[in-house]
Amino acid sequence: MENVKKFYKNKRVLVTGATGFKGSWLCIWLLNLGAKVYATGYNPNKNKTLFKSLKLSEKTHLKIFDIRDFSKIDNLIKKTKPQIIFHLAAQPLVIDSYKKPYLTFDINFRGTLNILEVAKKYNFIKSVICVTSDKCYENTGKIKGYKETDMLGGVDPYSASKSSTELLIKSYLESFFRRSKRGLSSVRAGNVIGGGDWSDNRLIPDCIRSLSKNKKILLRNPNFSRPWQLVLEPLKGYLVLAKKQFEEPLKFSGAWNFGTETKDSVSVRKIVELIINFWGNGKIKLLNKSKFHEQQNLQIDSSKAKKFLSWKTTYNTKKAVEVTTEWYSKILRSKESADYVTKKQIKEYMKHS
Repeated sequence: MENVKKFYKNKRVLVTGATGFKGSWLCIWLLNLGAKVYATGYNPNKNKTLFKSLKLSEKTHLKIFDIRDFSKIDNLIKKTKPQIIFHLAAQPLVIDSYKKPYLTFDINFRGTLNILEVAKKYNFIKSVICVTSDKCYENTGKIKGYKETDMLGGVDPYSASKSSTELLIKSYLESFFRRSKRGLSSVRAGNVIGGGDWSDNRLIPDCIRSLSKNKKILLRNPNFSRPWQLVLEPLKGYLVLAKKQFEEPLKFSGAWNFGTETKDSVSVRKIVELIINFWGNGKIKLLNKSKFHEQQNLQIDSSKAKKFLSWKTTYNTKKAVEVTTEWYSKILRSKESADYVTKKQIKEYMKHS
């Protein structure tokens, strides 16, 4: 990643959704690479947010507002003149999308629409990465991974919001960005794990909360298979892609998958057993299946990223779970600083990438 290190030094970069789990990891990584980071977020002051524990409000140029507010995003971009935008702001949970479908579509679609509409106005923006999801694909039940050219779809509101956002991005790319020879991509990744995720109704945070209180881990859908990957894996892909399309926008714009190896797609139960093993103790209690529809087995094919970006995963699933569990253990048990542990894990990861 030597070229990536040099590229981001002194670059002006905007990260939306910076106060979220993935956004926080991206911000701290960009800062370590020497970038000048501008950030937007929404309500970052909840207890235990990673953004807060990393003290990123002091290290980035942060503005708090709703991504659906067009004038605010327009004013921020006009003022800060970012060269690269990573758009991560979203409603990220499948179960919440059933409870709040209108909100999910509104944030995920209109939030992206605002970013694209503003970005197409300003030529100082050279590269835009919009993060969607592997759940944007129409799940036909096939065993082989879904490629970027496969059909989009989605039954649950979250998946449907992401597939409709994909169509929006493609439209803006073909109608506006290619004409101005500037880069625009959508990126799709699997279930990401890593330290600092405190969301409700997510497997790893739920496990850690139970383990830290010496309670049994309540498990729904234990046999569901997921392509688990450390949060740094797709973020590495985003960083590499933004650089490539900054330099050659016509060649590298479009849709990209950043998923795990096929052999690394493992069951929910196996993940929990690994967490218990790395934590040192814990028990599982099986629950009735979830009343909400969730895609059972979903794998994406990352051949395109491997071929054209020389991207590949660095850690397998077992290592990803080990690193994730270690993060929580060091913070909750050893009382180490989140900033220190996070930076150390990024440094270690880069050494092997």
